Amino acid sequence: MTPTRIHHINFVVYDLEKAMLQFERALGLEEFEIVEHRIRGSRVARSRVGETWFVLVCPDDPESVPGRYLNQHGEGFFLISLGYNDLARQLEHLEARNVHISDQEPRSGIVDWQVADIGEVNGVLLQMTDDAAAPR
Repeated sequence: MTPTRIHHINFVVYDLEKAMLQFERALGLEEFEIVEHRIRGSRVARSRVGETWFVLVCPDDPESVPGRYLNQHGEGFFLISLGYNDLARQLEHLEARNVHISDQEPRSGIVDWQVADIGEVNGVLLQMTDDAAAPR
């Protein structure tokens, strides 16, 4: 199965409000929408770029995945999430091919997104999102 699109791109930042303003001005993005995602120990904001979401992640918890990444790498690109029409089926497909992935089951992402982390591939953190369930 191939992805349907790039669902979202995440950037990790120290200061969410400052980053929102900088990206809005620099790229002419629509105003960011702040969404709660306390499960992952972060404050999150998103804006549209065509059919792709541009997501800023500001960790509150330094031990969270985004917090550890920010501490190790500093601000910048964090991960890319590919959209699939049927995430559960894609996970089954990968398991059948003995492809090791971080998440064996989808979990709740921001808003109503269902996501599964693939892990790091050639230095890039990859994730899958159930594109069929995500409104466009």
